[in-house]
Amino acid sequence: MKREKFNKEVEKLFTVSNKITDKIFSLEQIKDLPEPVQRYFRYALTDQCSYISFVRLKHKGELKVNNKWSKIKGEEYFTTETPGFLWRGKLPLFTGSDRYIEGQGNLQIRLFSLIKIVDEKGAELNQGELLRWLSETPWYPTALLPSDNLRWEETDENSAKVIFTDNEIEVEGIFHFNSKGQATKFEAKRYKDKELEDWIGYYYDYQMVDRVRVPFYVEVGWNLEAGYDKYVKFQVNKLQYEIPYKF
Repeated sequence: MKREKFNKEVEKLFTVSNKITDKIFSLEQIKDLPEPVQRYFRYALTDQCSYISFVRLKHKGELKVNNKWSKIKGEEYFTTETPGFLWRGKLPLFTGSDRYIEGQGNLQIRLFSLIKIVDEKGAELNQGELLRWLSETPWYPTALLPSDNLRWEETDENSAKVIFTDNEIEVEGIFHFNSKGQATKFEAKRYKDKELEDWIGYYYDYQMVDRVRVPFYVEVGWNLEAGYDKYVKFQVNKLQYEIPYKF
């Protein structure tokens, strides 16, 4: 996605979702949730903090391309009341963009920011992009509170299943939590080459930002028959809430 179009898409993203900072989190909301989920919210949220509406972040890191790690810098924007995101990343030779807006996903990769070599769309990608949004909720943890579209199911003492629905797309995954209450891992079934495969993300380096604790380092990979194949390592440089504009 070219920069000019990306900028317009950021404007659209923030237009189609509402501000919900008037909603306030209370510990009373989580008393019936599975114990590890309660532990997470007690760690990640401050009692009486506002719900998060809009998020923007910048990151650096590495992305595996053709089995070789390349340096990457990127920016990403999120909405929560209406789930959505836009991501743009720059590598030495390529520019990538990823999006989920109003139930529609789109992944594009351009060579030298000009020549489009990947332009993926469709139902399978929509499922995958909504899963990406769900997996990145530890950056905006009030989005994981129970709602008409989200519910939690107990699995064991250190994990729980989350089920989320948007635009008639239902996705689910399992979050794992440590004894502190940190979300440490997310696993789900996501499409890869037309097949559902095990997709896994890890969260590290929690820091406090505006009364919530969020991870500043993440890794993502596929757990395939040949073994675990990590392909993303992101280090957050900047994370800001309630600024619904591009950097």
